Amino acid sequence: MVIDFQLNSHLTTLASIHKIHHTLHRLNLTEDVGQDSHPSACCSRAMPPRKKRRPSAGDDLSAKKSRQDSIFRKHETSQIREEETFSSKRCLEWFYEYAGCDDVVGPEGIEKFCEDIGVEPENVVMLVLAWKLDAQSMGYFTLQEWLRGMGSLQCDSTERLRNSLDYLRSVLNDSTSFKLIYRYAFDFAREKDQRSLDLNTAKCMLGLLLGKTWPLFPVFNQFLEQSKYKVINKDQWCNVLEFSRTINLDLSNYDEDGAWPVLLDEFVEWYKERQMS
Repeated sequence: MVIDFQLNSHLTTLASIHKIHHTLHRLNLTEDVGQDSHPSACCSRAMPPRKKRRPSAGDDLSAKKSRQDSIFRKHETSQIREEETFSSKRCLEWFYEYAGCDDVVGPEGIEKFCEDIGVEPENVVMLVLAWKLDAQSMGYFTLQEWLRGMGSLQCDSTERLRNSLDYLRSVLNDSTSFKLIYRYAFDFAREKDQRSLDLNTAKCMLGLLLGKTWPLFPVFNQFLEQSKYKVINKDQWCNVLEFSRTINLDLSNYDEDGAWPVLLDEFVEWYKERQMS
């Protein structure tokens, strides 16, 4: 019995040791047989260290391309922003393309300028542009007028001004702006030592401003040609616009006792006699 008890006790101990060994084995903490002299080997096999992957040549190229794309995008955005922003320096360089060594663009420069933007010098859009620049003399743009006017239009190159021509033409459709341009045209076109506009210049400017919008202009132009008038003063000039806007084509609402200048009284009388004969 003593032998049986000892045997059972020994078997129980072995079972416990086996159970513990099995548990440790599941946790990767057991040592392989025959490896007693290297106790750390099991740990190194159980949890091998992760090696840092060395980037391949393809990874390097991809990263380099990504950096280049980022730099290009920043440069492209910067270029677009710079192109969209008005540059006084560019505007100044543009001015001297036509002014040469002077501080004013003269008739020859104006002619080349008109050719570059694709507009005839006598086109009404040139008058609108001169108004925007507040140019004081016909056929001349000073440096100050150029920089101030082109700055207000945000134009610093031929291309930008070409793109603004439709806008300049559209200004004429606004009655208030048209009236300002009409009044401006008188002082712009007259000789600076004269208070009035000579008749030939007046007819040209009236044709430019009213020729396409006032049906009676051809008849009024004929009246001026056969009249005694050699010049048009500013009061007469301004009243012609008012007349064209308010008087019927048959002149039926014209008041001879109104405050119209004599020039227009004579035109109405001449026109009625012409219609009767």
